[in-house]
Amino acid sequence: MNNFHFVHLPHTKAYGEVSTTAFGLEQAQMVRHFHQSFPEYSVTPLVKLEVLAEELGVQSIYVKDESYRFGLNAFKVLGGSYAIAREIGRLLGLKEEELTLGRLLAPDVKERLGTLTFVTATDGNHGRGVAWTAQRLGHRAVVFMPKGTAAERLENIRRLGAEASITNVNYDDTVRLARAYAAEHKGIVVQDTSWEGYDEVPLHIMQGYTTMGSEIVEQLQDYGNIKPTHVFLQAGVGAMAGAMTGFIADYYKERRPLITIVEPNQADCIYRTALANDGQLHAVGGALDSIMAGLCCGEPCSLGWRQLAAYADNFVAMPDRAAALGMRVLGSPMGSDAAVVAGESGAAGFGLAMAALWEQDLAELKRSLQLDAKSVILCISTEGATDVANYRRIMWEGAWSWK
Repeated sequence: MNNFHFVHLPHTKAYGEVSTTAFGLEQAQMVRHFHQSFPEYSVTPLVKLEVLAEELGVQSIYVKDESYRFGLNAFKVLGGSYAIAREIGRLLGLKEEELTLGRLLAPDVKERLGTLTFVTATDGNHGRGVAWTAQRLGHRAVVFMPKGTAAERLENIRRLGAEASITNVNYDDTVRLARAYAAEHKGIVVQDTSWEGYDEVPLHIMQGYTTMGSEIVEQLQDYGNIKPTHVFLQAGVGAMAGAMTGFIADYYKERRPLITIVEPNQADCIYRTALANDGQLHAVGGALDSIMAGLCCGEPCSLGWRQLAAYADNFVAMPDRAAALGMRVLGSPMGSDAAVVAGESGAAGFGLAMAALWEQDLAELKRSLQLDAKSVILCISTEGATDVANYRRIMWEGAWSWK
C-alpha cells in the first residue's frame, strides 16, 4: 500500500480480556486532580474540523491540541509530572489523593528528602516535562538525548535548569546510559519504557497521560455527547498509546471505537510486535531515522503493549510524508476550521487518517480502516512545533526526502 504497512489484530473478547482499571475514568480523575493543582493547568482544546470532514466525506473529525499543555508545547509533562509526584509521595509516605503542588512544595519535603535527582532519556518532550517539574518542585534533573536530537530541543530543556546532553547513540541505548548514570549517582529514573523490575514509574507516567482522556470525554459531551467510531494514536514505545487505549476501553467497554496505532516505518516496533502476534515484544535497532523524532523508539513498553494487544485493532507503519501531510492540513485549514500547529510526531495519527481519506491509491487502506461516511474520527496532536526550523522546512519549503 505505497509504503504503508497494515495489520489487524483480532480479539477473542470485545472487553474484559485485560484489566483497564489502572487507566479508567476514576483513576484519570484522581490524576487530573493533581494536575489541576498547578496554576499552569488548563484544559487543552478539542478542535472540530467540520469543513474538512465534509470535504473528506466523513461525519466528523476532532483533534485534541496538546500544544497548549502547561506552556510546554506537548502532552508529555502530564506523565513526567505525575510520576515524579508519585515518587516523592512514596518517599514521604503520602497517599495518592494527597498529592498536590502545594503539598509537594511544603517546607517539610526538602527537610526530609533534600534535593532529589531525576534522570531520564528523551527525544525532547518527555525530558522537557521532567525538567520543568523538577525545577518547579525544587529538585534536580539530568537528561540524556539520542544522537541527531535538534539543538532547539536540547536548549529548551537546559533553559529549565536541567543538565542535558546529546549522546552519540540511538534512543534505546540512551535509555541505558540514563539508567547507568542514575545507578552511579543515586538518581531516580523517570522513564516510560518498562523492563524487568522497573514498571511502577512507567505505570505512573502512563496514568499521567489519562488526564487527556478525562478532558476528551467531557469535551465530546459538550459537542453533543459524541462517541468516536475511530481513534488514531501515534506510538513511540507505546506508553501514551497504551494508556489512552486502556482509558478508551475502560470508558466505552464493548462499545469502544476502532483504535489504530501509528508509527514511522523506521521505528515500527509496535507494528512488528502486532504482526508477529506471538506473545513476544519485537524491537527495532539502528539509527531509527524519521522526521517523527518523538516516535523514534525501538523497544516497546511492555505495560503499554499489554493494553494495545487486548484493545487496539489496527497497527500501521507509515512513511514520513504522511506525518508531513497531517502537519500541513492542520496548519492550513479549510474554510472556518481552526488551525492546529502540530509537530512531526504530533501530526502522525491525523496524518495517517488524512492520507487514507485523501489519497486515491490508498483506497485499500481506507477500506481496511473501515472509514466511511459515518466515521467520527478522534486524533490527538501530541505536540506543537517543538523544532521550529524543521517545522518551517516542512511547512514552507514543501519538499523533503521522504522515506
